[in-house]
Amino acid sequence: MDLSVVIPLFNEEESLGELFELIQKVMNKNNFSFEVIFIDDGSTDDSWDIVASLAGQHKEAKGIRFRRNYGKSAALNVGFADACGDVVVTMDADLQDNPDEIPELYQMIIGEKYDLVSGWKKKRYDPPSKTVPTKLFNWATRKMSGIYLHDFNCGLKAYRNDVIKCVEVYGEMHRYIPVLAKQAGFTKIGEKVVQHQARKYGSSKFGMNRFINGFLDLLTITFISAYGKKPMHFFGLMGTLIFILGFGITTWLGIDKLWYLQQGIRKQLIADNPLFYIALTTMVIGTLLFLAGFLGELISRNAPDRNTYHIKEKHGIT
Repeated sequence: MDLSVVIPLFNEEESLGELFELIQKVMNKNNFSFEVIFIDDGSTDDSWDIVASLAGQHKEAKGIRFRRNYGKSAALNVGFADACGDVVVTMDADLQDNPDEIPELYQMIIGEKYDLVSGWKKKRYDPPSKTVPTKLFNWATRKMSGIYLHDFNCGLKAYRNDVIKCVEVYGEMHRYIPVLAKQAGFTKIGEKVVQHQARKYGSSKFGMNRFINGFLDLLTITFISAYGKKPMHFFGLMGTLIFILGFGITTWLGIDKLWYLQQGIRKQLIADNPLFYIALTTMVIGTLLFLAGFLGELISRNAPDRNTYHIKEKHGIT
């Protein structure tokens, strides 16, 4: 199969029929074999009835329905697990992504050998309340990930099939699939300017809290990628350095006290010096951080293998 189109949706009953027709028209025009996988993320309108009707009328249409709303990342993760196409395209269900972009995205994956191609909505039809935070979010992600894409949050992306089989999307991590792919060893990541269409039906399902959650998830993924398998390298190092700092201050206070006693000069008690309590607190924090690293190592080493090591190819092994 040439293409799988994975479409997460939540209360998009007005647009689903029209979207499938547009996708079908593009696929037939380019002679692609394809499937469209709709993932209903707990819709409360008639979205699932429409998906079920499309699946009954067209063999290319498939549907998965959640019992409740789990979020876009969960929907993508389930869709990725069932996608069979050589190239997997993700797009939103609100008609803001144009299916006419699919053939060029497919060519970039197959012809130009990209692992992943992300859409860039260079001209957007969103209000400043969405575009300004989005630009800040993209800037921070570029700096922290080292992947220089302009629009990490664009729903229109294309992947080689083995890319989506090697990444696990959870929480709000759908924004960081390029980062997850890079960590799994897929480094040829491209970008394509795509058309952003004004929303035709309904309203946006995302609020301002997505930017806060997105930034926290960026910190999480950055930390886990660097120290997920070696937490002692972070907590142990930080704890040791902080403990040494506190111990050094305490030692200096003791030596200073002894020097004054040898000179016969009256000196305040060490326990009366606020610096002593700062040093003591620092030593306690350092010890706790070291213990956190030690416990993290125990958990990491005894956790079940989650297939973190992605094998690119084999020779002579069946």
